[in-house]
Amino acid sequence: MNDRQYPYDPYAQDPYAQQPEIIGYDAYGQPVYQQAQQQDGQQYDAPRQQGYGYDPYAQQQPSYDPYAQQPQQEQQQQQQQYGYVDTAQQQWIPQQQAAPAPAPVPEPEPEQAPEPVVVPEQRRPKNEYATEQFSFVEEPDENSEDVIDWLKFTESRTERREEARRRGRNRVVALVVAVVLVVAGGVGYLWYAGLLPGLSGKKDAPSTASGPQKRDVIAVHLHTTKGATSTVLLVDNTTTQQGTTVLLPNSLSVANDDGTTTTLAKSVDDDGSAGTREAIGSVLGTKIGGTWRLDTPYLENLVELVGNIDIDTDTDVPDTKKGATPVVRQGKQQTLSGRMAVAYATYRAPGEAEAKQLQRFGQVMQGVLKKISDDPQAATTTVRTLAQILDPSLPEKDLGASLAKLADHAKRGAYKTALLPVQPDGKLSDSAADSVVKDILGGSASSPEQGAAVRVGVRNANGNTDANEAARIALVNGGYTFVDSGKATAVLTSSQVSYGDAAQKATAEEVAKTLGLPADAVRKGKAAANADVTVVLGQDFEVR
Repeated sequence: MNDRQYPYDPYAQDPYAQQPEIIGYDAYGQPVYQQAQQQDGQQYDAPRQQGYGYDPYAQQQPSYDPYAQQPQQEQQQQQQQYGYVDTAQQQWIPQQQAAPAPAPVPEPEPEQAPEPVVVPEQRRPKNEYATEQFSFVEEPDENSEDVIDWLKFTESRTERREEARRRGRNRVVALVVAVVLVVAGGVGYLWYAGLLPGLSGKKDAPSTASGPQKRDVIAVHLHTTKGATSTVLLVDNTTTQQGTTVLLPNSLSVANDDGTTTTLAKSVDDDGSAGTREAIGSVLGTKIGGTWRLDTPYLENLVELVGNIDIDTDTDVPDTKKGATPVVRQGKQQTLSGRMAVAYATYRAPGEAEAKQLQRFGQVMQGVLKKISDDPQAATTTVRTLAQILDPSLPEKDLGASLAKLADHAKRGAYKTALLPVQPDGKLSDSAADSVVKDILGGSASSPEQGAAVRVGVRNANGNTDANEAARIALVNGGYTFVDSGKATAVLTSSQVSYGDAAQKATAEEVAKTLGLPADAVRKGKAAANADVTVVLGQDFEVR
C-alpha cells in the first residue's frame, strides 16, 4: 500500500464552499490566496482553511526569499514536495462561479525585474549563502585558546624541523670542508716531508744545500749505577731539517785542560761536564751547546713517561738472576718498558765490542724521541717531571726545546744514528773526518769565533814517538789548542803546515814559527775537518 500523502485540495470535495480571496500573483503567474482567520471561540478547520499555496512552515520562515528566480520546473517539484497542487488543477479554479474575477496583472517594465515573492523552502543558488551560516564567526569559542596554542605548537614544530634541517646541512658542509682540509693537509705534509713518490718538498732541498749549515749539538752522558758511562751527541741540523745521534766511543782521544791527552771515558769522570764538553768540541771541531747527564734511573722514568718505546732489538738481554727469563727478547718492534730499556741500552755481552752497546743506547734514545712530544712546552713539562738537577749549560726550557725539535725529525723519519770511527789508539781516522766530523758535525772550515783559540791538528810523521808531545807543549804554550791527529803511516822528511781557508794563512805562518818550521812549509791545502790548521811533523822538526 502506498503510504504517500498527497496535498489536500479544499475545492475538490466542496465546489460550493466559499473560496479564499486572491490577493495577487507570484512571479510565475500563479494566484496567491489570503488565508482565513480563525474565529474567536471556533475550532480551526485546517482542511477547509488551507488554501492554495498554504505552507505550514510559513510562520517559521522569513518573508523574503532571494531565490525566487529559480527555474519553474524546480519550483514545481518543491511545491509538490511541500503540498501544493499541480498546475493542471489550478487551471480550472478561476472558472468557478463563486470565485471573483482575477485582478489584472500589470505588465512588468522591461527595465525592472519583478519583485520576488517569498516561496517557502525554495532552494538557493549555489553561489549565494545565508548569513546564518557564518554565525560562528561572531560567536565566542570556548576552545579558541586551545586552537591558538595548537597553531603555535604547529608553527614551532615546523620551525624546529626547518632549523634541524639547516643544522644538518651545515654539519654536512662542515664535515666535507674538514675532510678536504685533512686530505689537503696530509698531502701537503707528505709533500713537505718528501714522502710522496716522484715529488720533493721543501724539506728535501736543504739536505743537499751547499754552504754553511747551522747545527745545534748537545752531549748526553749515560751513567749506570755501577759507574760505567756512555756518550752520544744529539745533532739537530736546522738547515737540512734532519737529526742524528752520533755515538762516541769511550776510547776517543781528547785533550785535557793542560793539553795532555786522555780518553773520553776518563774525561767524563775527571774533568766533569764542562771540561769534557770543551774537549769533545776541540777534537771534533764543533761547538757543543750543552751537556745532559742522564743516569739510568732517570732514563727508566723517561721511558715510562713517554709510554714505553718500540724498537728492533738485536739480542736477548738475560736477567741477572740465574735461570730467569730474559729481560728483553730479540725481535722486530719489541715494546720496552723503562726497566727493559735501561737493560738493553747498557747491555754488552762478554767479549763484545763497545760499539754494539753504543748502538743499543742509540736505539733507545731514538725510540724515546719518537714518543716524546714535538711541542716545546709539552717536552719541557716531561723534562721537568723527571725532577733532575740539570747542568747549568742546559736548563729545562732549553733541553725541552731541543728534544722537541729532534722529536719532530724522528717522527718524520728524518733521523739516523752514526758511529764515530776511531783508530785503536783513539785517534780519528780519515773516514771519520769525512763522514761524521765534516758531514754531520760540520767540522769547522772557517775562522774561529772571536777570542777562541785556534785549533791545530798535529800528525806525527817524524819517526820519533815523542814528537807529538813536544809539538803539544809548544802549541799550548803559544795559546793554541792542540788536536792529536795520531800517527802517520809513513815518515816524511819535510814538515807541512796546511790551511783550508785563506783567512787562516797568517795563522798558519804563526804556527810554523811556533814549531820552528821554515816559512816554505806553509801551503794552502786541505785542512783537517776538526782543526783550523793541520801540521804534519817531518824529520825537520826538532824534538826538544
